[in-house]
Amino acid sequence: MKPVEEPFEMALTTAVVGQQRGRGWSVFIDALGVPARVGIYPHEYSAPQALVIDARLGYASAPSEEHGWIDYDGYCTSIADFLAHKPHTRLLETLVADIAKLSFRQWPALESLTLSVHKPKIRPGTRCVGVTLDWTRADYLLACNAQQR
Repeated sequence: MKPVEEPFEMALTTAVVGQQRGRGWSVFIDALGVPARVGIYPHEYSAPQALVIDARLGYASAPSEEHGWIDYDGYCTSIADFLAHKPHTRLLETLVADIAKLSFRQWPALESLTLSVHKPKIRPGTRCVGVTLDWTRADYLLACNAQQR
């Protein structure tokens, strides 16, 4: 074995185990289109604009009647309703964190969440521009504790 192979393999194993990726079940939502009031520019305050949401919702254990599950239709409906009634948010990052908090609050079976949100056709010469948040339930609890201080 070459000297560089072992540290590289250990780094990969640590990264995967540390983030708990590649294990178990998840629900994915691809390209959920919803309107939302978000943005820092004056023209973005006048009306809701289109957002596209991709989400991967990871389970803590196998989905079941006993341990709970994530209703993907209910999840999409909940997010759309939340955004329809949410006042204007300046930063897309803040809005994504708010969606993540709602997700963990409403779905006890949710253990990890990767949430990507973009504004389609927002910048000429790009397919999309947006943000991604990758949280575990522990990250959510830390954010809630920090907010209470």
